[in-house]
Amino acid sequence: LDVLQWPGLIEDDKPDQQVLRTQVRTLLNQALEMMNHMRAEEGSRMQQLIETRLKQIGDIVTTVRARRQEVIKGVREKLMARIEALDLEADPDRLEQELAFIAQKLDVDEELDRLDSHIAGAYEALAKKEPVGRRLDFLMQEFNREANTLSSKSADAQTTKAAVELKVLIEQMREQVQNIE
Repeated sequence: LDVLQWPGLIEDDKPDQQVLRTQVRTLLNQALEMMNHMRAEEGSRMQQLIETRLKQIGDIVTTVRARRQEVIKGVREKLMARIEALDLEADPDRLEQELAFIAQKLDVDEELDRLDSHIAGAYEALAKKEPVGRRLDFLMQEFNREANTLSSKSADAQTTKAAVELKVLIEQMREQVQNIE
């Protein structure tokens, strides 16, 4: 055994380092290509999910906007019925001023316009070929802010339901956006 351990008596076959380097580079390049392909596919699926939700948000905004006059008319009629039930003499000018003030408090046109603007901003961000995760994350905060304001100004059950649905869709998008760089 001592003789077998003398240097040079037994030669170890060492693998050719150049062949190993070539194989490692080839495998690494294949792995990187596969990773990039998978990231592109995942990004495409995320984009589709987000765009689907953006369309749903747009549909909700359109529905709420179309109902605004009906909602304000309903609030006006309800208030007028309450005043009549009290059997009071009300100054018509003062009553109109109060009704205008209430209608102004319930006006959500500005919030709906901003939601439309945020939808357009999200589509623009998704079309870019650069990292947009932070931009989309910021937009999700803005979407949420408008949905909360819409909810707080809601004067009817359907608008409240729409605001809740907006929040659900925004949260679903926010979860996806967390995975985008």
